[in-house]
Amino acid sequence: MSVLGRIAETARLMVGMPDYDTYCRHLADHHPERTPMTRAEFFRDRQQARYGSGGGRCC
Repeated sequence: MSVLGRIAETARLMVGMPDYDTYCRHLADHHPERTPMTRAEFFRDRQQARYGSGGGRCC
């Protein structure tokens, strides 16, 4: 991975957004029997995991 790619990946992780391409590589390497989520499904899944069902708190 290039330096810019690493910087972009780090920035996404800092704001809580895992990288879709990394997810796909992990799935292919460790769970080849599973079908990967689409990019949109992955985004919604990660958003749901981070923020839950909307019943969040302020602090």
